[in-house]
Amino acid sequence: MKREIFLNEVAQGKRDRKGRRLLAATEQPVAQGDEGKIKTAHRLSVVLPAHNEEAAIAGTIRSVVNVLDEWGLDFEVIVVNDGSKDRTQAIVEEIAVGDRRVRLLNHAVNQGYGAALVSGFEAVSGDKTLVFFMDSDGQFDIRDLERFFALIEEYDAVLGYRIHRQDTWVRKLNAWGWKMLVRLVFGLRVRDVDCAFKLYPARFFREHRLETRGAMINTEILYKFTRAGYTYTERGVHHLPRHGGRATGAKPSVIVRAFREMFTFARKWRREERAAAR
Repeated sequence: MKREIFLNEVAQGKRDRKGRRLLAATEQPVAQGDEGKIKTAHRLSVVLPAHNEEAAIAGTIRSVVNVLDEWGLDFEVIVVNDGSKDRTQAIVEEIAVGDRRVRLLNHAVNQGYGAALVSGFEAVSGDKTLVFFMDSDGQFDIRDLERFFALIEEYDAVLGYRIHRQDTWVRKLNAWGWKMLVRLVFGLRVRDVDCAFKLYPARFFREHRLETRGAMINTEILYKFTRAGYTYTERGVHHLPRHGGRATGAKPSVIVRAFREMFTFARKWRREERAAAR
């Protein structure tokens, strides 16, 4: 749907197929109580995948815990250490000893970004739990999540997209090309499919098995999410310079794995859809 058409439907008070009013990204409802507390019936599980993030991981966890405490939320933080070779594991272990809301899951060897997310999702429990995931490298501000809570009452998921993305032009070009390919192959029209700042209902991850384990994971989640009839909206979030460590998304091995998973599973899922339609 083109932006001008969508905004016109918002202005007219139209509703989606589940009867919920359409909200534009510029609408800013916040469900807050007294003293800055956020009112929500949901428990929040925060999944933080981490690979060689010793420079940023402590600050990221402290920021998440402090802000969610300030908002008065019932929450847990699940850090998935994906085979780090630096001090990431030791740092998180030390934090977890002092705060039982912080949990550490370890992969003995690096299995990939998608594998780290899947491990985190599988560790989440609770009927009314929301799953939020964010990278551990300090490039996102957890406070941007505040605006998501009112939107989650209107939609099943809220997807962040990066405002003024703090990456090289090469990474931005690669991301644009990937987004266009995802649109062509899967019909997904989103502003920033791989933005690692998203809020989903935990029940989705219990109901649907995720199969990819690399950089294709966000595409798979959204494809299966929409195919199952769930709805989502998008919200701009700030993107900050890295606090240390190295980005791995542009590594040739990561890119090759993403393309291999894309075309392998695109064929598989189409076969499954044709079989289900018979």
